[in-house]
Amino acid sequence: MRALIIGAGVAGASVAYFAHAAGFEVTVVDAGVSAASRVPSALVNPVRGQSGRVDADAVSGMRLTWSLVEALIRAGFDIPHGREGIVRPVPDDRTRMKFERNLPLDLLHAWVDPAGVSGLAPGWAHALSLPEGGWLDGGAFTRALLGAAQARVVRARALGWSATSVTLSSGVALTGDTVVWCGGSVGATWAGLGGVHRGGSVLLTSAPLSPAPLSFGAYLTPAARGGAVGATFEAPTDTFQEAPIPASSRAWLDGKVQALTGSPPQNVVGTWTGSRLSGTLPFGRTPGGWWALCGLGSKGFLLGPLQARALVEALPRE
Repeated sequence: MRALIIGAGVAGASVAYFAHAAGFEVTVVDAGVSAASRVPSALVNPVRGQSGRVDADAVSGMRLTWSLVEALIRAGFDIPHGREGIVRPVPDDRTRMKFERNLPLDLLHAWVDPAGVSGLAPGWAHALSLPEGGWLDGGAFTRALLGAAQARVVRARALGWSATSVTLSSGVALTGDTVVWCGGSVGATWAGLGGVHRGGSVLLTSAPLSPAPLSFGAYLTPAARGGAVGATFEAPTDTFQEAPIPASSRAWLDGKVQALTGSPPQNVVGTWTGSRLSGTLPFGRTPGGWWALCGLGSKGFLLGPLQARALVEALPRE
């Protein structure tokens, strides 16, 4: 059985990993353009946003991601990561109540004294500790998934596809038994599939701004080299937009960091930008017979592997 997968971000790499485990010979077509999954440090965080939303599968997804990290490291892959937990400071009692209403029984958590949280500025009313959360290097994780899948990676743009073939920009047609589209923000724009596209930026710092990840409005986290400060999600657009971080967004992010740590970002040595895709998009088997996994937005490393495993379980075997 041969699986053709379009896109090598966390969705496509996860599909490749589970497809290989299910006995498929895997080929991945990837243009290598602005993959959001190459983010230098991504949070594996089940409690989302400033209202503390928790997806129904968030706890299962988080635990699966960590089990994959462990398995890949045992197999010899290098994946910089930290599982020292995440602290979510909240500004007032009302916000804490929102968080509490959303917390599932199977999620380990504790409310801790904000004054005892290293790196957190004074003035926060409460702090939620999520000991199972953490960070990982997005690019290293996706490369390891592809490597473990023994995937043949074709660096090209997919111009068209069907249930059993993918046509490349060169005119070459690849054939297989199953096609899965995981094209992300750039791929959806090229394919005219719509969705909501939101740019985000990460500042790279020479040292972590906090010893463990902090997240409210923006996130601070260690990284493979130094630290990372992320968020700055731009206004949504209906197509992929590639642009460096605007000055206004940088100022906004500086303010979020100052609220968290008491000072703007220090020792910034670089930036990273990417675009995430969400909205109403194809999922599972499409009317054309091909399969799709996309639109994970900021939850790619939390839910991507879990959804990829479920999709692969549904693929036909002949």
